[in-house]
Amino acid sequence: MAVTVECQKRAEGSKPKALRREGLIPATLYGHQGAQSVCLTIDAKTAELLLKEASVNNTLIDLSVPDLSWKGKTILREVQTHPWKPFLYHVSFFAVAAQASLDLVVPLNFVGEAYGVEQEGGMLDLVVTELPIQCAPDDIPDSIEIDVSQLKMGESIHVGELMLPTGVTPQLEPERTVATILAPRVTAQEEEEEAEETSPEVASLLESYGETDEEPSGEE
Repeated sequence: MAVTVECQKRAEGSKPKALRREGLIPATLYGHQGAQSVCLTIDAKTAELLLKEASVNNTLIDLSVPDLSWKGKTILREVQTHPWKPFLYHVSFFAVAAQASLDLVVPLNFVGEAYGVEQEGGMLDLVVTELPIQCAPDDIPDSIEIDVSQLKMGESIHVGELMLPTGVTPQLEPERTVATILAPRVTAQEEEEEAEETSPEVASLLESYGETDEEPSGEE
């Protein structure tokens, strides 16, 4: 999925605070001409919509800059926001057309009802939900689907076992656990109730030794 946005060249000497007051967000485009970068602005509302549809280091963005007569495919490399307020400060775009390969992060989409959950009462533990990958610009996947339906209690899926699209290489070690089925957790109350219960075998043994719950008669 690609998103289309338009930016304008930033006027020299313009101040970021002044731009934001005007409803513009400072932006930067790099990678389109080697190490050269260019300063841009993007409409604040456009930027907010973009961030709802695109993810950093994942989504292809068709970016056009009419002032520079430039148009090409990019990805978001960085998004700067206020430390605690919902204010957008700056975005960076990276042109990908000239790149042989890219380092990206894609979400993992887990599908199916795990056998260890449905039939054995276990719990599905998702250890990795985003996968760092390397691939060509034309091979960027929106997500990677993982079928967990065959997982049984105590079993796991590892990075080296993933079925990845052609041209996509994972950037995590093959033995890294992605998902596993854990035994159900026992609550403190359940542990206490279990400790208070006496098995029939133990009750019978106690009775044979005369250790019952009956009150002593008081007779000597």
